[in-house]
Amino acid sequence: MPGHKYITDYPLLIVILVLVAIGIVMVYSASFAIAEEKFDETDYFLKKHVIRACIGLAVMSVLVKIDYRNIRKLSKIGLFCAIVLLVYLLVKRTVTVNGAMRWIDLGLISFQPSELAKFALVFYIADTLDRKQDKLDSFTDGYLPPLIIAAGVAILILVEPDFSSAVIIAIIAFMMLFLGKVRIHHLICTCIAALPIFAMALYSSPYRLKRLLGFLNPGADPLGDNYQINQSLISLGSGGFFGVGIGHSKEKLLYLPEPFTDFIFSILGEEMGFIGTMFILVLFFVILWRGLTIAYRAPDLYGSLLAAGITLSIVIVAFINIGVVCGMLPTTGLPIPFISYGGSSLLLSLGACGVLLNIAKHQKVILIENAKTAK
Repeated sequence: MPGHKYITDYPLLIVILVLVAIGIVMVYSASFAIAEEKFDETDYFLKKHVIRACIGLAVMSVLVKIDYRNIRKLSKIGLFCAIVLLVYLLVKRTVTVNGAMRWIDLGLISFQPSELAKFALVFYIADTLDRKQDKLDSFTDGYLPPLIIAAGVAILILVEPDFSSAVIIAIIAFMMLFLGKVRIHHLICTCIAALPIFAMALYSSPYRLKRLLGFLNPGADPLGDNYQINQSLISLGSGGFFGVGIGHSKEKLLYLPEPFTDFIFSILGEEMGFIGTMFILVLFFVILWRGLTIAYRAPDLYGSLLAAGITLSIVIVAFINIGVVCGMLPTTGLPIPFISYGGSSLLLSLGACGVLLNIAKHQKVILIENAKTAK
């Protein structure tokens, strides 16, 4: 096809690159105090994050050139590998953080299988719904197979325990099934059946219950269970409209726990102010807009569902993280995509965006070909 201007969706690409750049700046700003205290090296976390960002961008640049329909052949293999890693995680009981077995230590990064499972499930559901288009009205032949797989993955993640990631996967699977036009009453019945399981998982864990009660009554234990969220709100409030300036946050100086991972948005709000936080929100809304536009214009159902699933996997997590940091949702432990320090989330999110950009490339090419045919 002539014309390099049709290679990709430039607004989406620019937003992704801007978010990654902001993430690099904020990871250094939010982590240098902890890095100096623990490792006597202010750029310890920055160097690791930059390496991961470069690897992720390299993966994205490769995947944007590979036809997404060729990657489709690997959807079942990817999901199988993710499930094997989740089982391995439970059997080996590897890297434990805050009582949760979520990571496998790979040296340069601690890999989180639930992140791989999230995106692998998106590919699998898109593939399954596309292949079973004529059977989606059937509960056993069309609806049940992807439901069983999604439920199985969510349960494996829940056992880690990682309640928030399990809920995210359930939400994404539900929305993809809805977009795939399965019968609405099947979805409603599934939600009703899942409610007791959700309640049991929530109330069976004292840690989760404590988080929920703390969210409902944030002033109850300001120096204990609610310390982190209270410090987060102080950080956001301290930023005012314009912020205190990059590098000048006080909360990151060992006051706010997880200042460069789950709660990096708080430090961003303190240093960049209301304007900075709104700018980040706008960027994620642009991802939502461009991603759903790509899904709408995709050349086939598989591409449409895949684009929607990837987009939702990123923006839902981002909005939940922002909601937690602002005290509107209970603490979850989810990072904000592209900005938080972390290996598996950054690498897989950038890789998934490479696929999304490839779908955009194909839909633009088809629109051009149709216009030429019409002439």
